[in-house]
Amino acid sequence: MNAANPPAATAATGPAESKLVLPVVLSATFVQLLSVTIAQVAAPAIQRGLAAGPGEVQLVLAGYTLTYACLLITAARLGDRYGHRRLFAIGTALFALASAACAFAPTPAVLVAARLVQGAGSGLVAPQVLSIIQTSMPAHRRAHALGLYGATMGVASLAGPLLGGLLIGADLLGSGWRPIFLVTVPVALAALAGARALPSSRPAPGQGIDAAGAVLATAGFGMLILPLALGPDAGWPPWALGSLAGGAVVLVCFAATQRRGANPLVHPAALRDRTARSGILLVLVFNAGVPSFTYLLFLHLQQAAGYSALGAAVLSAPFAAAAVVGSRCAPLLGRRHGPRLLTVSALALAAVMAGLAPLADSAPDPWTVTPLLAAGGAGFGLFTASVFSLVLARTTAETAGSLSGLLPTAQQLGGSVGITLVSLAYFAPAAGSGEAFWHAMLYQTGVFALTAAISLRLGRGSSAPPGPAHAGVDRSCSRRQ
Repeated sequence: MNAANPPAATAATGPAESKLVLPVVLSATFVQLLSVTIAQVAAPAIQRGLAAGPGEVQLVLAGYTLTYACLLITAARLGDRYGHRRLFAIGTALFALASAACAFAPTPAVLVAARLVQGAGSGLVAPQVLSIIQTSMPAHRRAHALGLYGATMGVASLAGPLLGGLLIGADLLGSGWRPIFLVTVPVALAALAGARALPSSRPAPGQGIDAAGAVLATAGFGMLILPLALGPDAGWPPWALGSLAGGAVVLVCFAATQRRGANPLVHPAALRDRTARSGILLVLVFNAGVPSFTYLLFLHLQQAAGYSALGAAVLSAPFAAAAVVGSRCAPLLGRRHGPRLLTVSALALAAVMAGLAPLADSAPDPWTVTPLLAAGGAGFGLFTASVFSLVLARTTAETAGSLSGLLPTAQQLGGSVGITLVSLAYFAPAAGSGEAFWHAMLYQTGVFALTAAISLRLGRGSSAPPGPAHAGVDRSCSRRQ
């Protein structure tokens, strides 16, 4: 699917099995995205519990995202070559084992190593989920399934800090931070058991793997993400700046190889398709806003406002609760309004961030902040539950496979960039914590305003010609699932 070669043939799925496909792949998606954010709120507890240094704690947080994001494009191609179900099972098993190793890690070094393996497992699974939805779902259900996929990602990213705060506050049997990793293991094992219900596939004759492209993609994204994660706390040493510049050069070389290779990881049409490029940019910029907002909110509430992890989780709960409501309304509103829903949702988030800027000082008033957080959560839920289905519905069938790796990569890279930029805004010289938060909210407002502008490009039409490849998606927009 990712290359110019024909896509892998997928076996038909029986009625009983087809009902299990979405629960299986979405449960795996949930715990993998949960693991990105759940550790953020536990960082202080991990540092105390393992007597870890600040650099080691940063590696615990960054290691997962590093291996996760670096493998996505290559894993999408591996799924085409060896079967999506097989890669899904391997990645889920790896994730479950590494999660258990995280929970019982005796030293910071073991925890960092386990987080790297945990992220690698997630990186193998994530693109298989989109490919399985695209190939196994009937055409009239595909848009609905993609909407649920987007909603699951959104709710998982918000549930991480909330669930992490609750578990650390509960301190189950004196276990401290360890349950935040252990809680994902049963869900991952259930998804692994359910993998037998997923459709099997076999590669098309002659498919190969672009080894040079895989090395360039992995190295390039690694050289970008590692300094983004560690550079701010290290004071931006020369190695971090050099790594950023080198990573950009390596990714340019990667893009060049994809235009000429016989078995490219990314279909050349995905690099030429204006709608595909706009969709990737839209996902990247949006995710430079939301993960950084939840990270900053918990940081500000705990370090400046004096909230405990549990108290911060409770105060932020309206954002997560409203996101669930928004995601439930998204399929119907998306069918009625199309990409305009993305524009309105992004503008609503920009307005909420601007409204929070003067209100959330060192001691935010819950009665004032709660309605704004609820409005922002609703906008977030509407956007995340709609963006993947709207982007994929407006691109050609030949680019859809490549987007199964490119869109999650843009999501993770955007999150890393956003956390770095919002940290720079928050820790810039300021008269107090309230002014620091105001600086960060101005950044958030700008990011979501830019997201709204990019979404207008998506709404101007598709470069894909109408035809059978899109007929099923278009039909699904005229009926309620």
